[in-house]
Amino acid sequence: MTKYWLCVANEVNWEKVQKLNTWGIRARFRKLIEQVKLGDELVFYVKPKRIGGIFKVVSNSYEDHKKIFSTKGFRGGDRETFPLRIRLEKVTIPEDFLPFEQLISKLNFIANKEKWGGYLVGRALIPISEDDYDTIRDAIHQIG
Repeated sequence: MTKYWLCVANEVNWEKVQKLNTWGIRARFRKLIEQVKLGDELVFYVKPKRIGGIFKVVSNSYEDHKKIFSTKGFRGGDRETFPLRIRLEKVTIPEDFLPFEQLISKLNFIANKEKWGGYLVGRALIPISEDDYDTIRDAIHQIG
């Protein structure tokens, strides 16, 4: 059964995801990324307040310490490599970013619509419902 996830990335790492078809997160999220399976779909939230696109998972999680991701804005500085990774395949990427704020009122995983930013702080990978995934996907298709 397909699961859906919201991945939080800065703009530099979003560019790396698109170029390398690879997503990486911190080692402390090991148990979470191990729940991601082949065929799952990842929606990328790109800081600040934008949706970048959707990818499908095409590998199991693996560990790689080669430095390919930016550490800008992360504690740990140059020591951080985001070593827990998965390989991806593009599903849909709009020409322009989708503003996240226009989706907040429609997303079920955000209970407090006034303080929605708290749902993303310190997170790299957030499970979302199929309904939330459909809402985001449909909005992406509307902007082209």
